[in-house]
Amino acid sequence: MATRRIAEVLRSGEPNEAIAVQGWVRTKRELKGFAFVEVNDGSALASLQAVLNQDLPNYEEVLKQANTGASIEISGVLVPSQGKGQRIELQAQSVTVYGEADPESFPLQKKRHSFEFLRTIGHLRPRTNTLGAVFRVRNACAAAIHEFFQERGFLWVHTPVITASDCEGAGEMFAVTNLNLKQVPLTDAKEIDYSQDFFGRPAYLTVSGQLEAEIMAMAFSNVYTFGPTFRAENSNTSRHLAEFWMVEPEMAFCDLDGDMDLAEAFLKHIFKTVLERCPEDMEFFNQRIDDTVLATADNIINNQFERLTYTDAIALLEKCDRKFEYPVEWGLDLQSEHERYLAEEVFKKPVILTDYPTQIKAFYMRLSDDEKTVRAMDILAPKIGEIIGGSQREERLDVLERRIKAQGLDPEIYWWYLDLRRYGTVPHAGFGLGFERLVQFMTGMTNIRDVIPFPRTPLSADF
Repeated sequence: MATRRIAEVLRSGEPNEAIAVQGWVRTKRELKGFAFVEVNDGSALASLQAVLNQDLPNYEEVLKQANTGASIEISGVLVPSQGKGQRIELQAQSVTVYGEADPESFPLQKKRHSFEFLRTIGHLRPRTNTLGAVFRVRNACAAAIHEFFQERGFLWVHTPVITASDCEGAGEMFAVTNLNLKQVPLTDAKEIDYSQDFFGRPAYLTVSGQLEAEIMAMAFSNVYTFGPTFRAENSNTSRHLAEFWMVEPEMAFCDLDGDMDLAEAFLKHIFKTVLERCPEDMEFFNQRIDDTVLATADNIINNQFERLTYTDAIALLEKCDRKFEYPVEWGLDLQSEHERYLAEEVFKKPVILTDYPTQIKAFYMRLSDDEKTVRAMDILAPKIGEIIGGSQREERLDVLERRIKAQGLDPEIYWWYLDLRRYGTVPHAGFGLGFERLVQFMTGMTNIRDVIPFPRTPLSADF
């Protein structure tokens, strides 16, 4: 007898098929000599109902053991369902309980639990409807990302997790060391003697794979990274993680227009693919979490993104009658309230802002001819603000050297990055997307800690 995944059974199972399913009991109820057990194996939002009758040789034993949370295998024959909400059900012929779950102590009973509570039982929360749906959508997102780039001939590059350079000068980095922290070696100047450390120099967990991706793009033309990145910012908010995943494509022989075109096509592809592959999960989010989830997806898929310069955006914001918490002024970075106002109220669709002031962007972004702006772009989406940030990179050696020095960085540290401009430099561009922010945006979940299986945040590194 073939063992089938429940998603497949619910989708294409036919009456009179003999099958077996394996999973965990969601609910059990008894009625006039029958027991109705709902089994879920994580493959679908819905569970499969199995009907057990007293003819089973171990009927009484199963009734005692098959409580919510127990692991179980049920073999039998599919029959048309007599109840509502399900096309078919499984008439059980044999039942094996692999592992019991004490109903007095099992923390996931048939009631609503707060997300705060579920985070305290991260080893069990994937069994809930909401977190199960989140992780199926997350999986579909990841698959869609790889498909998008692979279909276009991009090379997936595994960039290092341990690095000696800070890509953006973007906040605190986690140090990596094997020095004895109880007796740190010091130099004559009473500074840490990194020559005795594992790498012989300060090393950190990466904040971005972009610079290494640029190396690979100079040999393979089109590449992308998809891996973990780290920020040691002490931000205990619903939008920040200390460990998260980033997607960063890098394209040689590409300018800012090509970068924007790819980023827009990328977002449309991911949303379209997830709607096709996880329709029940997305409908669940729309009903239970945020009733604009499906409308948001439609807005991304079926609208051409608005494109305007940072300068034009500032002019729009200065003219509006809305009072913002943060000031609006040319030269200042836009805050989330400004970004969302543009996307939600002015254009009512995704917006791509370009050509930001030089002083608020990183050294590697291409300097415009006016030297006041750089060829950078951000995609702003309704409900979330910035979802993608990217730029055309500075390919001119002399300009890049000047920009590095202007930001107080040591060109010697970036000798290899400058070499890329010495030997066969080309115009190139790329962007970055925080994967968890995408999943949060797509599902309507309010806290980013609930879209990653094991969130790493200040004072929290459980599981």
